Amino acid sequence: MEKILIKQYKKPKLNKTVLIGGLPGIGNVGKIAADYLIEKLKMQKLAEVFSQYLPPQVFISEEGVTYLVRNSVYYKKFQGRPDLLILVGDFQGTTQEGQYEMSYSLLEMLREFDLARVYTLGGYSTGRMVETPRVLGAVTDPGMIDDLRGSGVVFPKGEPGGGIVGSAGILLGLAKELFDIDGACLMGETSGYFADPRGAMEVLKVIISILGFKVDLRDIEERSKQMEQLTGKVQEDIQNKAQKKEDLGYFG
Repeated sequence: MEKILIKQYKKPKLNKTVLIGGLPGIGNVGKIAADYLIEKLKMQKLAEVFSQYLPPQVFISEEGVTYLVRNSVYYKKFQGRPDLLILVGDFQGTTQEGQYEMSYSLLEMLREFDLARVYTLGGYSTGRMVETPRVLGAVTDPGMIDDLRGSGVVFPKGEPGGGIVGSAGILLGLAKELFDIDGACLMGETSGYFADPRGAMEVLKVIISILGFKVDLRDIEERSKQMEQLTGKVQEDIQNKAQKKEDLGYFG
């Protein structure tokens, strides 16, 4: 078996195509946002990627049916605006070599679809609960900054420190350096402690504004409210436990 196998299902004619990468990562912000777009836009599957760089396992459905872990690419054609590709998956590559090889192979395959821009979606860990998540940005071309700011992206100095690790960074870097395709990484703030639909919702608002199409956000808004209620209860429980410890400290 080859290290990377791409199973392509269709060969649509796409124009000035935008690729959105949303693989699992911090708070699963990028994955939640990308999966939501695929569902709401009713996108069609273009290809699946199987690789030795993914974990050696299968998942099991509720009915007991197995399927091999993979990454998948979906597409959607639009009238009067760039067409869309979205990369989602079960895992990122498990090694440095895998990250590079999988990203490169994907870009090499997708450039035949008139690939013109790449946006990667991810989470930016704050290590604490964030009431109103920001969406931080990083670009391959300074000329993109003003447009992204107009869509609500912030570019604070020194953030994110240490750069962008994993698929969200590698996909962007390879697209620019080896394929001369510009792009940006959009990072929704998240505590990083759990899958975060609230951070994903803020990223969705930004990418929808950038690309200019309409998506119903009511479902993810409801998921965000449920998560707020859950995290609020967790914080309350933590505070109550801390208060009990303080109260006990009065007895010696």
